[in-house]
Amino acid sequence: MAQDVPVFRSDVALVHVDAEVVSQDGRVLNGFTQAGFRVLDEKKPQSVAHFSETEELLDLILLFDISGSMKPKAAAVAAAAHEGLQELRPGDRVTVMVFNSRSRVVAPFSTDLAGVERSIQELVLAERFRGATFIQSALSNAATQFRAESRTGRRRAVLVITDNFGQLTRREETLLRELWEADAVVSGLIVRSGAAKTFHSIMQATHPYLYAVEVGIHGIADKTGGDFIESHAPGDDFHEAMRRLRTRYTLYYPLPDGATPGTARSIRVELSEQAAARYPKARLRARTGYVTPQSPATPRLQK
Repeated sequence: MAQDVPVFRSDVALVHVDAEVVSQDGRVLNGFTQAGFRVLDEKKPQSVAHFSETEELLDLILLFDISGSMKPKAAAVAAAAHEGLQELRPGDRVTVMVFNSRSRVVAPFSTDLAGVERSIQELVLAERFRGATFIQSALSNAATQFRAESRTGRRRAVLVITDNFGQLTRREETLLRELWEADAVVSGLIVRSGAAKTFHSIMQATHPYLYAVEVGIHGIADKTGGDFIESHAPGDDFHEAMRRLRTRYTLYYPLPDGATPGTARSIRVELSEQAAARYPKARLRARTGYVTPQSPATPRLQK
């Protein structure tokens, strides 16, 4: 539902939070107003300066797992990208990255959405699909890509397409700080084959110091405000993952007085008492922290 365009003042720095509300069975719930949310910063209630339920433009990183275990699913996921990309809109910017034990950009940020699809079909599928799965390192590099970009009004998101089996390479709190600083939501499209599950069960038993059945994509997604879909129909699920990234509630509140630049602060977004009574089993997803900016590039209310 479209909302009024925010009016900004140059003298008030803002903290930005995206939120998603889902039912007990995983359906996204719409129709909430500003009164339906309560925001706490370092456990102290905050006054929301702007609220909207709009489809914001995206700066999106599509992060494809090209490790050996993804080979059986690669063609299906790449083919499904056509359906998922239909959720994008003119003005969205997308970059395509791939990763195994290393990560790299195969197509830089572009508003040419047809070109993005060609990059997936021609460049991602051309990869050899081998090696280890360093998801956490790849997400760190995705955060670096965002931090190198100028701040805009677009929502920043990383969609990881992976089987979510891999090796632990980073401390979660370090990676979270990087993603919070980049103001990026992480979501996952988790695709698995029977062969991949068998392979990783064996590797976890024989190399427990390297392998983990789940390497943390669920926790990272939760703490950045994103989610994940266990995919059974790649086309529909790719489209749904993209739709969820686009249709979120957006809240801004003034940066608290005395917040020290460069420090991590906690956020908790809750449903108000009235909204929680209406949806007692609903779950709210929003990032659980942010890093106070070092520079004046913070979003600001302007006259």
